[in-house]
This record gives sequence, C-alpha cells and structure tokens, in this order.
Amino acid sequence: MRFECRSVPVTAISQEGARCLYRLDVRRLFAAAGREIGVASALLIVALGGWGFVGIADEVVEGEAHAPDLAVLQALRVAGQPSALVGPEWLHVAAVDITALGSVAVLTLLILAAFAFLGSLKRWTEAWLLALSALSGVTVSQGLKAVFGRERPDEAYRVVEAVNASFPSGHAMLSAVVFLTLGVLAARFSERRRVKILALSAAVIVSLLVGASRVYLGVHWVSDVLAGWSVGAAWAMICWLVAYLVERRFKPSSASDAT
Repeated sequence: MRFECRSVPVTAISQEGARCLYRLDVRRLFAAAGREIGVASALLIVALGGWGFVGIADEVVEGEAHAPDLAVLQALRVAGQPSALVGPEWLHVAAVDITALGSVAVLTLLILAAFAFLGSLKRWTEAWLLALSALSGVTVSQGLKAVFGRERPDEAYRVVEAVNASFPSGHAMLSAVVFLTLGVLAARFSERRRVKILALSAAVIVSLLVGASRVYLGVHWVSDVLAGWSVGAAWAMICWLVAYLVERRFKPSSASDAT
C-alpha cells in the first residue's frame, strides 16, 4: 500500500507536514533495517539499552540493587579496610588513568579534535553528529541524575573525588556515547571489514574499562555503571539513526529511494 500525505488547509499545513515527514522517516527507517545490518543493529541496541536501563532503574528505586551493589564494592576492598583496594599498585594507578578517559575535560578535548578533523574533510554530518550526541548526552545524564538523586558509595570507599548524584554513571554513559559514536564513524571511513570490527571493538572496550574503573575506585555502584552503559549505548545509536535519516533526506534520490 502506498504511503501518501493527504491534502490539508493552508492554516494546518505546517503541523500536518511535520506529521507526514515523521511517518515517512519512521517508515523509511524500518524499511532500511530490513536491508542494512547497521540500521538493524542500531535499532536492536536502542531497544536492548532502553529495556536494560528501565529494568535497572526499577531495581534501584525499589532498593533491591543495594545489596548486590554493596557486595561487589566490598569484594574489591581488603577485608575490614574500605579504603584499601585489592590488587597490585599498578592496577590502582591504571584505574585512575583509565577513569580520566570518561571525564568531561578529556572527552571535550577529544570531541574538539575529532570535530576539527572531520570539518577539514568536509564531513559536516559526522562532525555535528559527534558534537550534538555528546552535548545531548550530557543533558540526558544530568537530567537522569536529578530525577533519581541516588547517593554515591560512602566516602570511605572512594579513591578519587566525585560530585553530583550517582545514578546513572556519567562517566560510563558519556564514554559510551562518545567512543561508540567515534567507533561508528571510524568504521564508516573504512571499506575493510577487519578495520570496522577493530574500530567498534576498541570503542566498546574503552567504554567498558571506563565504567569498570568507576566501580573499582569506589565512586559508583555497579548498577550505576550498568545503567550508564545501557542508556549511553542507546543514546549513541539514537543520535546515529537521526543522522542517518537526515543524511538520507538530503541525499540525491536514487532508484532504491523511489520504490
């Protein structure tokens, strides 16, 4: 059945036009999922990430996450010494260095460098995708923290300083948003399957390490980090899908688009 936008009075054309464009884009997006593995994968990540976040948030609100969270935190400490981390000294130092990769300062410098690089190549869609996904990610992260207002682990467990609410982990979420977006962009620049896999794998590994370091250093509960990864991955894919639709909308029509 053909999709058509019905005629409307001039006074209502803007509102009706917006609805028609929305329906057309959603239809195009799900049609693309049937023939492009990237779109299908992104939609799957959005669904799983959203489902995971809602489930974890429910556990946190009900108080059912506290016991397992505390058990993990205590397992990472020397018995009877909350401030003493298990593991060798080099691991302690490495965790502090790794956690910095998810800080606002480091991510901002990384985004600025990548934006300048993409701009020099006239790849403005990719440049703005990275910048806007990060900026909107910060907004979402701070909004969720304000809504849940969860307390961080006791100061006795913290190896580094931390501010604002605990849930979800901002470092875990923003590192997922930024590094996954960079991984997707790097994969798009290469035609070689091996390079694509390497870029995406590196992005996932860095995001996982940043989140794990937050728990190890005692500034977040495990559920904070799991929620941060979930919503961060979902948000990165949402931003990518929006950029995908924008790019297709302004891309010259092809035979496949016309069908």
